[in-house]
Amino acid sequence: MKYNGYQHMVLDDYVEQVRKFFNERQERLQAIKTREAAIEYQKKVQTSIDDAFGPRPEKTPLKTQVTSIEYCEGYRIEKLTYESRPGCLVTANLYVPETLNNLAPAIISPCGHSTNGKAEAAYQGYCERLVRNGFIVLIYDPFNQGERDQYHELSSRESIPNCCLAHNMMGKQLELTGEFFGMWRVWDGIRGVDVLCERPEVDTKRLGVTGNSGGGTISSWLWAIDDRLTMGAPSCFITSFLSNLENELPADCEQYPPGVIGAGLDMVDFMIARAPQPVLLLGQHYDFFERRGLKTAFSELKRFYEIMGVKANTELFIGPQGHGYSIHNQEAMVEFFCRHTNISPVVTVSETAVLPDEDLYATPQGNTIAAGSTPIFEQNIAKAKQLAKQRLPLSGPELCLKLSELLNVERTESVPHFRIPRPVSVDGRVIARYAVETENGIRAIMRKQLTDDKQDYGNTLDVEKEVTLYIPHTSSEDDMLETDWSKSLPTPDAAYALDVRGLGESMPERHGGGDFFQGYGMDYMFHGHGLLIGQSYLGRRVYDVLTTINLLRSEGAESIHIYGRGQGAIIVIFASLLDSGITSVTLKNAPTSYEEWVQSVVLWPAANCMHGVLQYFDIPDCLKLLGDTVRVISPWGPDMAPVRKTNNNYSACQLTKETKQ
Repeated sequence: MKYNGYQHMVLDDYVEQVRKFFNERQERLQAIKTREAAIEYQKKVQTSIDDAFGPRPEKTPLKTQVTSIEYCEGYRIEKLTYESRPGCLVTANLYVPETLNNLAPAIISPCGHSTNGKAEAAYQGYCERLVRNGFIVLIYDPFNQGERDQYHELSSRESIPNCCLAHNMMGKQLELTGEFFGMWRVWDGIRGVDVLCERPEVDTKRLGVTGNSGGGTISSWLWAIDDRLTMGAPSCFITSFLSNLENELPADCEQYPPGVIGAGLDMVDFMIARAPQPVLLLGQHYDFFERRGLKTAFSELKRFYEIMGVKANTELFIGPQGHGYSIHNQEAMVEFFCRHTNISPVVTVSETAVLPDEDLYATPQGNTIAAGSTPIFEQNIAKAKQLAKQRLPLSGPELCLKLSELLNVERTESVPHFRIPRPVSVDGRVIARYAVETENGIRAIMRKQLTDDKQDYGNTLDVEKEVTLYIPHTSSEDDMLETDWSKSLPTPDAAYALDVRGLGESMPERHGGGDFFQGYGMDYMFHGHGLLIGQSYLGRRVYDVLTTINLLRSEGAESIHIYGRGQGAIIVIFASLLDSGITSVTLKNAPTSYEEWVQSVVLWPAANCMHGVLQYFDIPDCLKLLGDTVRVISPWGPDMAPVRKTNNNYSACQLTKETKQ
């Protein structure tokens, strides 16, 4: 694949957008001079956070069970389970001091992205340091960590080789039903606080939260949402959304709360939401969550607390190491919590015990699914089926209106400016190139293979009356390398191939192919930042097509056929619904439904998802509305492979059984 300098185009566009929100927010913060103004800002922050993490599920019986106890010197570890939702089993360890003369302060701790969850040596270490200072500590396993592997029965782990990619798999499937995986994670924590509050030895007026990395994320979200918590110490997470984006650092799907950047928030606002309660921000000198962003965040937090009249209630500690909950950060956290719970003197623990994973299991086989828990994907499948039953048929205008809303795209009549970069020669064929300036700094690259009699026409755009606009799966250049690529198109000699943003020449991954489809790539990051801003990355790709259609019409096209392959087919479906003037629609390798994506391990990139789409319609509804204008060729299943005729159900459970056989 040949690249021509557009790989950073989409990144630069998102940086510009996020930087604008960042600067506007800093201006609002600087304008706050009084406690009353600070409280007003705080109320707006809390409202925006509630919107991003709502609605909350109903609280149901916890069914807490202590399955066994591990006795250690000076404390015991109760191995327990509780249900955060009906059938959703959470495994946890409760560290309890051996001697308690009064009600004890308690700490809840979400784990970072450790494979063994709560049994990670560093996490055992800070739990022991806390319990030896008189704290009760509840540390619990996140989904797909420790004892909560949701894909326990799945033999092949190629698409979900680690907990992060498993989280992102769950995240994009939940997105289709209108859920946010971060809320599922936070809800586990909220119910964990309920577990602590039910314990007779816990002082519910002294409740803290701490966690590292991914646990720092959930600690931050939980801190903002659960007002029972009285002190917080997130580690190795807080920086700025802008810093992560500028440094090309993709985050986990639970770290993309929908709409928070668009609402004017940054990470530290989740700390500001609970001022004047005591907060310690922890980081590391060599962390990939960069210290510049952390220091800026702390300066904003410190000023806010000063205005609130509680300067002493917020602190910053940056350890000397790389990413992780090092002993330095653990000791700073313990000292902070001791000071704010009036525990003195602080007991220093130089070395901590590390128990084997099995000694901390709360389930017989070390897995909640084997113990009878319902996997998260099964709960989401049930919701998708319920949504399908509840959906009311939408008229054509109603469906298009809802589609426009979900994609955050409005039909436009504006004609974009275009440039004519140098044509390229491939195997003796001349291919003209046109950079269509669809919005801001975005250029959708359109290509046209010139016929033998027009080889010298590569520096002009001469549009025929009847044309085909082709949207590829990943790259028009790759498809055009096939000698007969245009033969199957409605107008072989008047065919234009379009690379929308992030595909083809603007593909962010340097080598394309497998790198592009990795679960943690730049394309995934752009989708996540679209969610943060409150827009749709898929919607912006559809917008590229709509504006390019306007260009073709303005240059003389009277009849436009549109052809999409793979990811391009998804874009074409929605663009065709929003532009009623399309002559015909051809879909090759299109998915047959979004509901099937919920029912299986889905390999389509997250950028092809629409948040909440299954609440209103599915792809078959769109095809029905397109009617006789649409032709479907060789559809693909959730695995981006041809649909097998014998496989009528993409249930994850069925795939598990097939794999095991």
